[in-house]
Amino acid sequence: MPTSEPADVATLEALLPKGRVLTAQEASLAAYLHDEGEWAVYGTPRAVVRPESTEEVAEVVRWCARTGTPLVPRGAGTGLSGAANAIEGCVIVSFERMNQVLEVNEAERWARVQPGVVNDDLRAHVAQHGLWYPPDPASSPWSTIGGNVATNAGGMCCVKYGVTRDYVLELEVVTGTGEITRLGTRTAKGVAGYNLVGLIVGSEGTLAVVTEVVVRLRPLPPAPITVAGMFDSLVDAGRAVALVAESGISPSTLELVDRHCLKAVDDWKHMGLSTDANAVLIGRTDARGEQGEFEAAELARCFEEAGASFAAVSADEQESEALYAARRLAYPALERLGPVLTEDVCVPKARVPEVLARIEEISAAHSVLIANIAHAGDGNLHPLIITAAGDEAAKTRAHEAFDEIIDAALAAGGTVTGEHGVGTLKLDGLAKELPPASLALHHAVKHAMDPHGILNPGRAIPPLG
Repeated sequence: MPTSEPADVATLEALLPKGRVLTAQEASLAAYLHDEGEWAVYGTPRAVVRPESTEEVAEVVRWCARTGTPLVPRGAGTGLSGAANAIEGCVIVSFERMNQVLEVNEAERWARVQPGVVNDDLRAHVAQHGLWYPPDPASSPWSTIGGNVATNAGGMCCVKYGVTRDYVLELEVVTGTGEITRLGTRTAKGVAGYNLVGLIVGSEGTLAVVTEVVVRLRPLPPAPITVAGMFDSLVDAGRAVALVAESGISPSTLELVDRHCLKAVDDWKHMGLSTDANAVLIGRTDARGEQGEFEAAELARCFEEAGASFAAVSADEQESEALYAARRLAYPALERLGPVLTEDVCVPKARVPEVLARIEEISAAHSVLIANIAHAGDGNLHPLIITAAGDEAAKTRAHEAFDEIIDAALAAGGTVTGEHGVGTLKLDGLAKELPPASLALHHAVKHAMDPHGILNPGRAIPPLG
């Protein structure tokens, strides 16, 4: 687009209080270049802005619109798809200083927060009020609410409680033209106008810049009962997932971890984890009283019926927490072995066994190590493709395996991403998933909300044609 003024960072600095704008001449920008999607491309930003108010964000957006400068919103950089990666010559808006819980309403069960609030910090804050924020991505000790909103993050308890979109009531945003507005309502019900909140959640910063979030809260749940199942094969573990779905119970967690992940975690943290099984399912129920006991017994029954070599309700709380912690630590543990290309496909629960079997075939066909973790209870699979550092041939094979896993998920009636987002890594996959008319609608919405095309361009939706 034609610009009305040159993109001189000095003019941006003049609009903001001192210290808000960082340039390469003033400080290292290395920490802002990319997210955890190591294989996604990134460029060099013109500047990093660390605003402290919505008004300051709006000034940055208006400057970017006038100068035609791409703007990339950034939380903690824990994403895995490249959505927060720097674009050459862009301005990165980091929300590290907008990190306050502004208000908690106990009666209506909501909290008003800034986008830089860390997920676990919000959970700890509202727990003091007897309340709970359910979405819990594995990165919850580090990821921010703004980043969770950008990707519609899920997590381990989403099998029962849903994803980020289910908990966002209201947003304050800056539009692509620099206007500040609020979307949604804090009331328990509300159907006035289009659901623009639902549209913004998961849009990866391409439609508006989120500067405040009102999230729905729930009462704190009781302590869970954990059921562990050990399996000789991934396919048997997948069959157990399908049986749990057929049983009609609602576990609060149903996670899969394979032996590669358990070994990597144990080698790193020395937690005394058993790596005898090829796959472990960690099921939990937080139902109360007899219902909880029934659901735990049903989980154990499903595990046994699917062929578990061992299945039992855990009587050792420390052991249960160690397994749960291992699931959270799997990704960073595997990173210690070499570059990790992370998948994030979601398939119908009944198709989990066949897709896990297909992943094993793909691993063997391309001679790459694929470790498997999964939010198995909702069919969200995370095959992790690991290569040796500097092995370019293995990297090429990994990319081929990545594409074939996407094809396998789509063939099973699934989707290319369940919670990590599209970013740049999944653009080709989404082009396969979306019909042409749907893709055209996506672009029409993008143009309507970001007419200058400055908000995180080239992410979230593939190009037309």
